[in-house]
Amino acid sequence: MNQPASYLVTLVLTVSALVAGCSREEDKPPAAEVVAVVEQVPTEPVAPDVEWRQHGFTAAEDRFSPLADINAGNVSKLGLAWYFDYPTSRGMEATPLVIDGVIYTTGSWSMVYANDALSGELLWFYDPQVPRDWAVHGCCDVVNRGVAYSGGNLYFGTFDGRLVSLDAADGSLNWEVRTTDPERPYTITGAPRIIKDKVIIGNGGAEFGVRGYVSAYNVNNGELAWRFYTVPGNPAEGFENEAMKRAAATWGGGEWWVVGGGGTVWDSMAYDPDLNLLYVGVGNGAPWNRQIRSPDGGDNLYVSSILALNPDDGSYVWHYQTTPGETWDYTATQHLILADLDIGGKQRQVIMQAPKNGFFYVLDRASGELLSATPYATVNWATHVDMETGRPVEVEGARYEKEATGLLLPGPYGAHNWHPMSYNPETGLVYIPAQDVPYVYETDTDFRHRPGYWNTGVDARPAALPDDPEVRATVEQSITGAVIAWDPVAATTRWRVEHVGPWNGGILSTAGDLVFQGNASGELVAYRADTGERLWSFDAQTGIIAPPVSYRIDGVQYLAVVAGAGGSLPLAGGADVLKTGPLVNRSRLLVFKLGGEAALPPAAEKVLVIDPPELTGSAEQVAAGFKVYSTYCVFCHGDGAISGGVTPDLRALTPEKHAMWDAIVLGGMHWQNGMVGFGGELNQEQADNIHHYVIERAHFAVDQAVEEAVDTGGAGEVAPGAAVE
Repeated sequence: MNQPASYLVTLVLTVSALVAGCSREEDKPPAAEVVAVVEQVPTEPVAPDVEWRQHGFTAAEDRFSPLADINAGNVSKLGLAWYFDYPTSRGMEATPLVIDGVIYTTGSWSMVYANDALSGELLWFYDPQVPRDWAVHGCCDVVNRGVAYSGGNLYFGTFDGRLVSLDAADGSLNWEVRTTDPERPYTITGAPRIIKDKVIIGNGGAEFGVRGYVSAYNVNNGELAWRFYTVPGNPAEGFENEAMKRAAATWGGGEWWVVGGGGTVWDSMAYDPDLNLLYVGVGNGAPWNRQIRSPDGGDNLYVSSILALNPDDGSYVWHYQTTPGETWDYTATQHLILADLDIGGKQRQVIMQAPKNGFFYVLDRASGELLSATPYATVNWATHVDMETGRPVEVEGARYEKEATGLLLPGPYGAHNWHPMSYNPETGLVYIPAQDVPYVYETDTDFRHRPGYWNTGVDARPAALPDDPEVRATVEQSITGAVIAWDPVAATTRWRVEHVGPWNGGILSTAGDLVFQGNASGELVAYRADTGERLWSFDAQTGIIAPPVSYRIDGVQYLAVVAGAGGSLPLAGGADVLKTGPLVNRSRLLVFKLGGEAALPPAAEKVLVIDPPELTGSAEQVAAGFKVYSTYCVFCHGDGAISGGVTPDLRALTPEKHAMWDAIVLGGMHWQNGMVGFGGELNQEQADNIHHYVIERAHFAVDQAVEEAVDTGGAGEVAPGAAVE
């Protein structure tokens, strides 16, 4: 029986006797007893809480929230509920987990934070004490992408290669194990995944000289359950399994195992409980340049591949290699998403990926059969993927075996990097943080293996942005960033929104017809999921590269995102590549709700003053310094010594810092900040030449600033010898 929205006051009649048809006076019923019942006006039932308990929301990693309380019709009322300032200023890439009213995040140096999800109060904090000098072994800042949760415990990897379990209630240590050889330059930046009673973790460090693998540990005590290597070791020592034996046949010449071979599993995973298959994305070969690591050629399995493994014992089931014989840093570690799609009138269980190489792949996830492969960004290294063989058809000269390439797309930053994409089953679209960042590849003819340092086999100098303003403008025009709504069935772009530049944040889509993404310009933006219309934005005062999540507590939907610029491109490319100006890292956790009225404190402007000492080095010394800088320094301090805002901009060194150059560069005076001493690798002449190059770059910046001021009629605003950005 349906109840009315509100109840009337009810009169309850209580009688001692009621006899139908009685007419005698004494048989009449007594006066009715009136009992008043308080009026009941029930409130609307409170919507159930919705948590974010896994890295990608579900094991399928679709990053789609079923919540629609915040929707396209009311998102304009979204406001900041609270924020929390992290005590660091490096790259922030974590996906928050929200469980039992607590939001768990990780930050730089693998630190873990537990905040009250409603108020932002810090409940506890855990610092695993990562050695600061281990930063030299990281390709892309000392970042961490989050924790995993199971049975009241948290699990996370540390930058120096440990797997740690904490009690989620108070952050106390349960156990920790070392998952990597401490004598090799391994790192861990990815989030673990929990499958049954095992925690799965990979690692990074391919360019520095390691052999990739993925491992499973018992959630209760950290005991190693199994390990699957992704590339073969020394054939003379035998093979761990048949999969490694088959892989070894695709490598030839040279001693790849000395350098490591690469193939690290540093980010994406997904799991299908019905098929009981674990999917992992495998990284690039090491060195990048195949003619160095495998001079006889070959596909070099299983680099740049999607691997399907049995999670119970780690045994091989199938693989698909996106880039056979990878030689461009085209990793396949990018986000993996499981979905069920109607393809050709048949329901297919698929796995989807948009890896670095620029093609969007749809595979049958039970068998690995290729269903489609179509460019989602600009691709000029290959014309297409042959659907019969599953192999890309490469353009002549793309492998730079004889000479340098032109501007090749994608470059090593990829058409899509680690920033997660999202699949919305209601729109049928995949939302991709895509980009075009070209690169010029040329073989490093002076290559030698440098244990613990970058080993790409590629000369980075031809890829540096040119000084000529016209040529530079042409190159910068080819650098783009966008959010793309991709139809995986039709294999085409449904809509596209351009960004100022590349390296924008991961994506969340929701049932409220919304797509949320942070960007490198410092905004958090909501788009209409079906059209891409921009509906709302928030000035975060810093670049956002991490993906948002959404949760509901006590009937209120919240949106949360970790903010803080950093990672690979801002460091390696510098502010000019980003085309957004120098980035300031303000590491924060931002949480929003409808009607939120909190506000961030005013952001102090960053002023970069460049006042270099006299340039005493010759043109030859500067050129020599450029070569050494491009080998050891560019990956952290940026192209042209232009920092992305996380590490110091070397053009703006103070006189005191210039005076301490040798103590810092050779002696490691700033090791506690991650700047180790290179005295065991570089000699005095090389250090001096790098110094000459940095001073020359500073003078170039000053001259350029003065010229620009004159051209715009503002010469009086820039003093000779100093540039303000």
